[in-house]
Amino acid sequence: MNREEAKKKAEALVAQMTVEEKASQLKYDAPAIKRLGIPAYNWWGEAIHGVARAGQATVFPQAIGLGATFDTELIEQVADAAATEARAKYNAFSRLGDRDIYKGLTMWAPNVNIFRDPRWGRGHETYGEDPYLTGSMGAAFVRGLQGSGKTMKAAACAKHFAVHSGPEALRHEFDAQATKKDMEETYLPAFEALVKEAGVEAVMGAYNRVIGEPCCASPALQEKLRGEWGFQGHFVSDCWAIKDFHEHHMVTSTAKESAALAVNNGCDLNCGNTYLHILKAYQDGLVTEETITQAAVRLFTTRFLLGLFDGSEYDSIPYTEVESPKHLRLAQQAALESMVLLKNNGILPLKKESLHTIGIIGPNADSRASLVGNYHGTASRYRTLQEGVQDYVGEDIRVLTSRGCHLFKDREENLAQAGDRLSEALSVAANSDVVLLCLGLDESMEGEQGDTGNSYASGDKQDLLLPAVQRELMECLAKTGKPVILCMFSGSDLDLSFARDHFDAILQMWYPGCEGGRAAARILFGEVSPSGKLPLTFYESLDELPAFTDYSMKGRTYRYLEGTAQYPFGYGLTYGSVSVTEAKAAGTKADFHLEVTAKNTGKMDTGEVIQVYLSGQDTACGTRNPSLCAFTRIFLKAGETKTFTISVPKKAFTVVDEEGRRIDGGNHFRLYVGCSQPDAKSVELTGIAPLILSVAF
Repeated sequence: MNREEAKKKAEALVAQMTVEEKASQLKYDAPAIKRLGIPAYNWWGEAIHGVARAGQATVFPQAIGLGATFDTELIEQVADAAATEARAKYNAFSRLGDRDIYKGLTMWAPNVNIFRDPRWGRGHETYGEDPYLTGSMGAAFVRGLQGSGKTMKAAACAKHFAVHSGPEALRHEFDAQATKKDMEETYLPAFEALVKEAGVEAVMGAYNRVIGEPCCASPALQEKLRGEWGFQGHFVSDCWAIKDFHEHHMVTSTAKESAALAVNNGCDLNCGNTYLHILKAYQDGLVTEETITQAAVRLFTTRFLLGLFDGSEYDSIPYTEVESPKHLRLAQQAALESMVLLKNNGILPLKKESLHTIGIIGPNADSRASLVGNYHGTASRYRTLQEGVQDYVGEDIRVLTSRGCHLFKDREENLAQAGDRLSEALSVAANSDVVLLCLGLDESMEGEQGDTGNSYASGDKQDLLLPAVQRELMECLAKTGKPVILCMFSGSDLDLSFARDHFDAILQMWYPGCEGGRAAARILFGEVSPSGKLPLTFYESLDELPAFTDYSMKGRTYRYLEGTAQYPFGYGLTYGSVSVTEAKAAGTKADFHLEVTAKNTGKMDTGEVIQVYLSGQDTACGTRNPSLCAFTRIFLKAGETKTFTISVPKKAFTVVDEEGRRIDGGNHFRLYVGCSQPDAKSVELTGIAPLILSVAF
């Protein structure tokens, strides 16, 4: 069913409703209208890395880990699996009359905000700091979730529109002041890609204001969305964001006025209860019936597109698709591709035959929470790193374990002295050939305001340091002289300077999902080469960044970084040694591609991400540093050479001026083709420089 057919059916159905019935359908928990045969429907669903909060489901790596794969085909498969499980649940539950929250087919995913500051607690819900990577991965996710059938498999939602990335504590009252250039160049492109390239069905407004206008009632944002981009779907508020209009933003005085302001400015669906006041606003002349009708038609158009009234080819998906063996294999593959090897002095991969005892130490070694991030489902079985390694080595190698410390408290047992697990950790290290040290955070320490009871402020981090107890554990283990491999579980940048200087290897795990421990074991023992790349910059310190509340991009992310990164965006080691040996350019700006040859001169097969960065030579309007404009994931066996084609989108050859106008970037460009950024730090860490091409049109 196409949109026009669905819209006509929606119009015919809504025309039979009273104004009261229409208004009742504009809340996320829409009630049944029995006289018209309309069942209740709850619009609130979550699926940024698998179906969330609805019971058992496949838990894929958190979104930031999916971003680290740089693999659009993989993320489309992940989203398709999530849609399959959502359908399986919906089919089973609705037959039993269960139409509760989180059990529908409208998924409020993906989150395509830009992770502009490492302090932001919700950054791990995103695909990282780069607009092009975010748009590419987000569009692939939308295609996978919505499918290509006669009806939509599930409906995706681009959130949070727009310019939203902390601070969490201020989000209900904050006015994000972004320049016109930063809006067009950084904050909006991913949303545009999801609308224009992937046909995303819904867009969610953010809590904050942007240049004075609440995002859920912004004429400027609606003109961009529906006017310039041609968005045809429905618009939903973030949860209880509309009551912020009168309680925190102070742009209205009453709930009635807030409801009117939102619906009059394009917000069709209210996650919250402020739209209970729409009828009063209608009675007082603040809202017309035509406006209420328009919102209801948009919402029922989505329901018809999903086949919720006329049936869908997906109605036969059985409940047994939930956490199927196929989906678990996909979760493990995603975890394998997501992990980023930041340092390796040659200790990895580990060799079973040379080890007698492995020590596994740290509060995240056997932690389920460190696998899942936030907005997660419930796995039937979790493979922690400790379990993954134990299963992998079997009885061949002795495994000794110790938590070493609490995640952030100064002791494990309340009646014990501070540091009550240090002696155990040191004993484990003393009796081990190598130590796997599992540190980091979990959703209790970085996440969403109100969604987590963490030790920091409202979900955000105050700095880039690990909790003091974990830093003490690191220092004690460094003094033992034993080889240490740091396995870091986190969704964001943490200061790794101590580990860089004292440990033998660093593997960034992110929150790798239910199969994370099994995937980690395969990487640590060399069955699979690590191949993930950082989707964000790891900074040396916060001193080089603007204030958290400053939404200017100056000095932020790799595109505007003025100093040297601790670990750069796009960086990640493998067990192979891949380099680009040749790159030829061809075509016009409108149809430009590169023929790239890459060779693996290493001794191990490996996945790799070929990255293309671009800088213009004719304009001062571009980004400070070369920007990612294309990428592709490849696989090369040891000694293998492959040639492949990479297309560069025509938008890459444009720039944005200070007035926010996207203009032609001139005729002379420099392209950098390799396995990393062209910055000096990446070249130093990898030992390989990208090829440089000068292109003139």
